[in-house]
Amino acid sequence: MVSFSINSEDVSFDGDPGTPLLWVIRDHLQLRGTKFGCGIGQCGACTVHVDGAAQRSCVTPVAAIDGRSITTIEGLAPSEHVLHPVQQAWLEHDVPQCGYCQAGQIMATVDFLKRHPEPSDADIDNNITNICRCGTYVRIRKAIHRAAELTAGEKT
Repeated sequence: MVSFSINSEDVSFDGDPGTPLLWVIRDHLQLRGTKFGCGIGQCGACTVHVDGAAQRSCVTPVAAIDGRSITTIEGLAPSEHVLHPVQQAWLEHDVPQCGYCQAGQIMATVDFLKRHPEPSDADIDNNITNICRCGTYVRIRKAIHRAAELTAGEKT
């Protein structure tokens, strides 16, 4: 049995320990915000946080997260009525087109901004490797810069 915390709730999974975390999240725990994209860890649609760091859940066996803390897009906002600054920036800049990849984009950006609180365009281009099939990269970049501003405002 694999036990872990997801969005601050203790859970366990008693299936095959090699099952990808993505399928445990979606099928066992019924959290549908994390998406399946490519299945090989390349596109980033399945990005979640494991102990606060972005990780591609489609290539992470559930056994690897035993005793760890997972955050999905459903658990990112600090409350039901207050969005995370990255979510707020995404709305302000109307980032999603189809929206399929956006949960993964947002989760990757939250982790990225911890390491790059004042990112340049080059920082964004070199570190945000999630794929958007609709090509909303210009809006994604603007939203990342806005999220950095909002996050800096929270710290003051």
